[in-house]
Amino acid sequence: MSEFGGMKVMATDRSSSIRFHYVDSLLEKVPVRIKNTLSRSIGLAGVVIISLSAMLPGIFITPTFAAEIMGPGIWLAFLLAASVVLPAAISKSELASGMPSSGGSYVYMERTYGPLIGTISGLGLWTSFLLKSAFALIGFSAYFVVVTTYFDIEMDILVLSLSALVLITIVNILGVKKVKAIQTPVVIATVSLLVFLCGAAFFVDGFDVSRPIDGALNTDVWSLAEAAAFVFVAYAGVTKVAAIGGEVKNPEKNLPAGIMLSLLIATVLYSVIAFLMMAAIPGEWWLDPNGEVVENPIFIFAEAVAGTEFGIFAAIISVLTMISMALAGILAASRFLFAMSRDNLLPQALEEVNARFETPHIPILITGVAMGLAILFVPLKDVVKVASGFKIMIFIMINTCVIILRQTSKEHDWNPSYKGPLYPFMHIWGVVAGAFLLTFIGQKAFIGGGVAILVGSLTYYLYGKKHAIVSNTPLSTFKNQFKFTSESEHEKRLSVFHAADFGGKNHLTCREFQNALSALGFKYTSYESRIIFHNVDSDENGVIDIDEFFNTFELIEEE
Repeated sequence: MSEFGGMKVMATDRSSSIRFHYVDSLLEKVPVRIKNTLSRSIGLAGVVIISLSAMLPGIFITPTFAAEIMGPGIWLAFLLAASVVLPAAISKSELASGMPSSGGSYVYMERTYGPLIGTISGLGLWTSFLLKSAFALIGFSAYFVVVTTYFDIEMDILVLSLSALVLITIVNILGVKKVKAIQTPVVIATVSLLVFLCGAAFFVDGFDVSRPIDGALNTDVWSLAEAAAFVFVAYAGVTKVAAIGGEVKNPEKNLPAGIMLSLLIATVLYSVIAFLMMAAIPGEWWLDPNGEVVENPIFIFAEAVAGTEFGIFAAIISVLTMISMALAGILAASRFLFAMSRDNLLPQALEEVNARFETPHIPILITGVAMGLAILFVPLKDVVKVASGFKIMIFIMINTCVIILRQTSKEHDWNPSYKGPLYPFMHIWGVVAGAFLLTFIGQKAFIGGGVAILVGSLTYYLYGKKHAIVSNTPLSTFKNQFKFTSESEHEKRLSVFHAADFGGKNHLTCREFQNALSALGFKYTSYESRIIFHNVDSDENGVIDIDEFFNTFELIEEE
């Protein structure tokens, strides 16, 4: 009889032992189960819709800020940013197919790096997503002012933003189907608007393709990199849908396909619109008479190619699009808190699912309140920088997750249905290029990252460490691989471990450990091997797991 997570577990062994690889396998044996799963109701089209709704609003704000940095060649910045996003999208597709649960990037990093990094990344991602959503509700004000001015309507923009926030919070509580029902027509209208503007641009008097081409050719690499880093936030939503992987039908196929398809659509739209926008409108139109950056570029573009009335229509669509983005943002951000609670890194109340709507209502409400505070106190440009900076950091880590899991696939049974191409070159490019872009974000992004590390660490040591169940991670196995003199020696020790592991329980008792040392040629007495056993049993649970077993040889070499 042993105690595990507060439950009494009887382990019997007639011909073989019961295998307990993960906590989930233990929970499956509990007759009374608490419902903490979400309804799977999203198909491929829904994945694309949600992903696009999280991305498309980026084109409604970022072009003018990027133009302030590098001028009319910004289409190249969008392409460069997409090339850095692509490895992360490929990596996340692989991770999503192998771990199709709610929580997205948090789940991947917690399972790969352990609960400390999981807590830091989970809270950081939650903050980044809600800031990006707040960015949409802040940014739509410039478009709404155009509409209210045209129709001579007086309205407090701040009150409107907060009212929209309350509405989308309620919709999220009602369920994913309600979110998709709202987003689908908005995404269709947005894409149709952008495609129409692209076509109309060719008929504008003074249309000149040399402006964006010369702008790209004449810019320096540093300005290009800085602009690409800034517009990176426009692509950040491409993998947002993975955060609701637990609500996707056939996630092993639909998540990778949806992520890659939405990235392709967004990249084409962003780069083409940025190119045609600069070709159709002469001069430094991205600055107002006071030299300030204008925050409604799509309105200016629409007015230039189709007249004021159509510009007003485009502004209305822009408002709806950014509200849709905020809607998707709350949806994704709330799942990080839900997933962390499920892993005992945050209080249990956060994993409660509404009995009627099957949504994590408490995390949704908390996310909505945090977004309201961001709307009230955080400037738009700072929101963009912090959100972009942290997303680049996360994308770098996502690429390393795949590298670590691939390298430790034998020990941790990593065999997802989808595996990204060009491994490891694509993933290394994502790490190197991401780190390069990160240097151009600015101080505030690094400060935001530092705060995320501090808050995440405090949360883990004050709460998570006391409640989380710690197991060996792919990271620790990965590090152990570099301690061996040869691949053949590593394979030999791994084979001996599994041979000595009677019953395939993924750990060794003291007697099994002694047999393993003997099989590897070590001539220790029973007493000496018992001393080594207790020294390497770092968690003092009375058995040796695979990582502790490999640490044995490091201890022996030190002695």
